Amino acid sequence: MRIDLSTAVSPDAPTLTFDGDCGFCQATITRLQRHARPRMRATPWHALPDHITRPHRERLDREVLVFRGAHVAESGAQALGAYLASSPHFRYRATGLLLRAPVVRQAARLVYRQVATHRHRMPAGTAACALPRTHD
Repeated sequence: MRIDLSTAVSPDAPTLTFDGDCGFCQATITRLQRHARPRMRATPWHALPDHITRPHRERLDREVLVFRGAHVAESGAQALGAYLASSPHFRYRATGLLLRAPVVRQAARLVYRQVATHRHRMPAGTAACALPRTHD
């Protein structure tokens, strides 16, 4: 399945954005598109217009975001939940809804953070997948 690389973001349709330079992120989205066939569009954030991504660059390097136009609607595990919830397949849709449920939300956030932090060590991950270091 091909990832949509168009540069326009529809103001009414949500778009999942991910780090297109990260092999792990690219492989994960490709796998989800192939199996879950979500109805939500997914595109690397680098393919979006600069005026949309500029205010969110730090977040875009660290987590997936769902945009509605130029507005961030969801992030991290909640964004993946929204993406999966748009699947026509019951098991993926149910998984997406579960990730967004209040009881599971905090655990999903913690797991997402750990995976994102170590994505360069995951299958298909490379040194380019490592998150930028923060200056504490």
